[in-house]
Amino acid sequence: MARAYIGLGSNLGDREGNIRRALELIREMGVGEVKAVSALIETEPVGGPPGQGPFLNGAAIVDTALSPHELLDRLKEIEVRVGRVERDRWGAREVDLDILFYGDEVIDTPRLQVPHARLAERRFVLEPLVQIAPDKVHPVRKCTVSQLLADMEGENK
Repeated sequence: MARAYIGLGSNLGDREGNIRRALELIREMGVGEVKAVSALIETEPVGGPPGQGPFLNGAAIVDTALSPHELLDRLKEIEVRVGRVERDRWGAREVDLDILFYGDEVIDTPRLQVPHARLAERRFVLEPLVQIAPDKVHPVRKCTVSQLLADMEGENK
């Protein structure tokens, strides 16, 4: 079993319902056991096409027997089952599920980068992640997610 940390987001339709349904499908489809879920926070879109509505973002801890690439495939399948339609990159979406961490592994393939490539730059990822895993150590940066968020807040002063 591996402990995966999943980023959750939605800015189309019933945003909270989309995220809740994705979490149900993680359980129902045998992806793994959801161990913790952060509160959902509303954030403005970062990047992408203009005119998008605000996102709800959160994070979850999932214990899984799937390999990282199998987990990615299942999360993409769940996105489609919840109703996600491919649009512009970083555009509006019914649901977005990203692997933030997979244990302490570092993965860099054309399909998958773990830790998530932009995790340390995104407050909307770090704030929910800190709620459920403040002491999780970033295996490349060698600091906790709490420290990453504190560093980001220090830069904004």
